[in-house]
Amino acid sequence: MGLPEERRKSGGGSRAREETGAEGRGRRWSPPPEVRRSAHVPSLQRYRELHRRSVEEPREFWGNIAKEFYWKTPCPGPFLQYNFDVTKGKIFTEWMKGATTNICYNVLDRNVHEKKLGDKVAFYWEGNEPGETTKITYRELLAQVCQFSNVLRKQGIQKGDRVAIYMPMILELVVAMLACARLGALHSIVFAGFSAESLCERILDSSCSLLITTDAFYRGEKLVNLKELADESLEKCREKGFPVKCCIVVKHLGRAELGMNDSPSQTPPVKRPCPDVQGKLKEKSKCIRPQISWNEGVDLWWHELMQQAGDEFEPEWCDAEDPLFILYTSGSTGKPKGVVHTVGGYMLYVATTFKYVFDFHPEDVFWCTADIGWITGHSYVTYGPLANGATSVLFEGIPTYPDESRLWSIVDKYKVTKFYTAPTAIRMLMKFGDEPVTKHSRASLQVLGTVGEPINPEAWLWYHRVVGSQRCPIVDTFWQTETGGHMLTPLPGATPMKPGSASFPFFGVAPAILNESGEELEGEAEGYLVFKQPWPGIMRTVYGNHTRFETTYFKKFPGYYVTGDGCRRDQDGYYWITGRIDDMLNVSVREKIGPIATPDYIQNAPGLPKTRSGKIMRRVLRKIAQNDHDLGDTSTVADPSVISHLFSHRCLTTQ
Repeated sequence: MGLPEERRKSGGGSRAREETGAEGRGRRWSPPPEVRRSAHVPSLQRYRELHRRSVEEPREFWGNIAKEFYWKTPCPGPFLQYNFDVTKGKIFTEWMKGATTNICYNVLDRNVHEKKLGDKVAFYWEGNEPGETTKITYRELLAQVCQFSNVLRKQGIQKGDRVAIYMPMILELVVAMLACARLGALHSIVFAGFSAESLCERILDSSCSLLITTDAFYRGEKLVNLKELADESLEKCREKGFPVKCCIVVKHLGRAELGMNDSPSQTPPVKRPCPDVQGKLKEKSKCIRPQISWNEGVDLWWHELMQQAGDEFEPEWCDAEDPLFILYTSGSTGKPKGVVHTVGGYMLYVATTFKYVFDFHPEDVFWCTADIGWITGHSYVTYGPLANGATSVLFEGIPTYPDESRLWSIVDKYKVTKFYTAPTAIRMLMKFGDEPVTKHSRASLQVLGTVGEPINPEAWLWYHRVVGSQRCPIVDTFWQTETGGHMLTPLPGATPMKPGSASFPFFGVAPAILNESGEELEGEAEGYLVFKQPWPGIMRTVYGNHTRFETTYFKKFPGYYVTGDGCRRDQDGYYWITGRIDDMLNVSVREKIGPIATPDYIQNAPGLPKTRSGKIMRRVLRKIAQNDHDLGDTSTVADPSVISHLFSHRCLTTQ
């Protein structure tokens, strides 16, 4: 994608040698030898030079990459305009404003018609149960997206409308989001593990005019009656004066009765017994339609609408700065922030980060285990891989069902070459030992990745030694919902690895470390991690609340995007994320800060309430400190049992 290619390849294994003891707590590691590097991954020296140019000449750098995509009309004016300084006016970023394109056209139509990838598998779908599988090619995916675009248009959805999507990891989820993009409508995907209240809150905040959901699904052994939750949410919306007029329902658990088994262009049959809404299993030989509630005049079956829809649909040509989607992330006030990403810049950034960070090759099978309900799923399950014409795995289940070797079984089944998961999952699987991993070959694996939070050295070592058999580079990626794509990351085969370090900034990313006074620190330093200039994938606003956007990310240090994370830069220029700045408690300088900073009570706990991306939910901690059990929405908490433990072991304090 526009970068000078290097033709030299090098071979060899990758082994990180720890110098300070078996546990790796010293974090001093000698650089490993290079691993296989493809033509498009530059050497470390070349990477540093290209990075410097990308920061100093962003218009030229990203302009070259933009040539790899289709634009209905070119950019008529400045390629980049922005203001990061709240003292100088409104915060804004505009990449290629005035140019028109459509991201769905770029990730599907061009792959099918121009790149001749129509028969290439876009997704292997692996259901919750082993044996529940199907696949879909780029041509089949394009046809289904066009069909569902026609469905949405018939329901009155137009460019700029907002559509809520509340679905498990099934192919219809990808179809729905791409159909929205084809129409120019904004998709707002809500993780299927969230509560009815969370869904209602998000529908109301962005005034979604339509909801897409599923009858029910299994997550491991647990049945989730999603339609029931959706109904509850829509009732809450009606009570608050916002009736959603249409709810499109995918028959997922009951799809076997639809007779779709013979057509690969249709989504997969489910072979396990079908439950009714009460969760009672029917006899296997007499599996009947799940008994779900039905609201006449509002609810419509997905499959019935699709049968009536044509498979051609002209894409809506959008300005590069038109919004593409809204994705809600947890806010410190308890009210989620609707992060808005736009069409052109997001497309360039996720496509480019995917290609270089994962060293993508056309023959790769890529697997990101994240749910599409999170930004990782948006960027590296859907848009990034499809923009590169990649084949990916879409997994509905969990890592420990039906047993703790499920992930590695899937790796072998589809010959996965690039694998991307969270440190939380790695630490969980470590508890079961090496055997569930080593009983599978994993010989296809070439690159491993981590996302969501910094990985501790012990987990990194296990991931490298056991999962990767000491031959796969690990890309430990730092980024946020707000950044759209990777910000600090190694490049496989180019960057010597330091376990736990996010390494270096990606192309176009200009990080700095500031002290409390807002002064940039040079060399080895620790402080606030900020970015000095925009990259194409940066969020543009908080939906409906630009003031909150400016206050949250730009007010503390005018002229900088403030990540909210602390960071240390070591003597080699590697970046180490130290955690959320406002999650830190200074415990060693009482004389300097003063006695007022001394905690009144200290309570030991096995863990803290965190979101699935690792952020501590401080508002919940405040409620616990006040012994206030009215916690509001806690559906984003990764482990609710932590809250119960904190309340039950709470220090006896005077109110």
